[in-house]
Amino acid sequence: MKTVEKFNGFTQETFNFFANLKENNCKPWFEEHRQVYEKEVLQPLRAFVLAMTPAMYSIDSQMNFQPNKIVSRIYRDIRFSNDKTPYKTNMWVTFQRAVSNWESFPGYYMEITSDCYQYGMGLFMAKKNVMDEYRAKIEYEPEYFRQMTKDLTGKHRFILGGDEYKRPLINSLPDYVQPWIQRKSIYLYKTCPIGKEMFDEGFAQHLFKEFVLLQPLYDFLIDVCGD
Repeated sequence: MKTVEKFNGFTQETFNFFANLKENNCKPWFEEHRQVYEKEVLQPLRAFVLAMTPAMYSIDSQMNFQPNKIVSRIYRDIRFSNDKTPYKTNMWVTFQRAVSNWESFPGYYMEITSDCYQYGMGLFMAKKNVMDEYRAKIEYEPEYFRQMTKDLTGKHRFILGGDEYKRPLINSLPDYVQPWIQRKSIYLYKTCPIGKEMFDEGFAQHLFKEFVLLQPLYDFLIDVCGD
């Protein structure tokens, strides 16, 4: 197993690789540029995971911290897709507990593409019973939920995501919580252009500070899912 180097930030070559892959999404090109992928994409992503591990451990010590488990694969599963391009033009890392039903447990993520990065936290593919429990918990303490989340979509500028129901669920809860409960899944995220912060080792600390803002909601969702 190769030694993972210290995280020193990403490089412009990281994002150039994804840009070029968009135009050359085929195995011959990828194999020709495999060393670039391993050095400029895979290596810094794994190093980023290791740099984040002590801090993320303080959020939840039960998370999985193995880089080879939480860095996404670049290979697409094309078996049932009309799109037969073999490689993803984005990659991500996910900090989540090592559970069999990962879809119904909250997690943090950071994704990079050729021209932007995105990060956030939430329940991304939760089952109905989990979302029902989530709504019940909000109904039990709506004011606490409002106080916990109001700054996240306010001064901290996270965006609320998740597929909404076509027919709104009937309830008597305050207007504030309606966008939070009328969804099949729930998460908060930010999308940012590639900036100088990404080319510095301090990017890991920068992202951790953002993740800490989401920790009360993360803990709330962990309680929903059953600690």
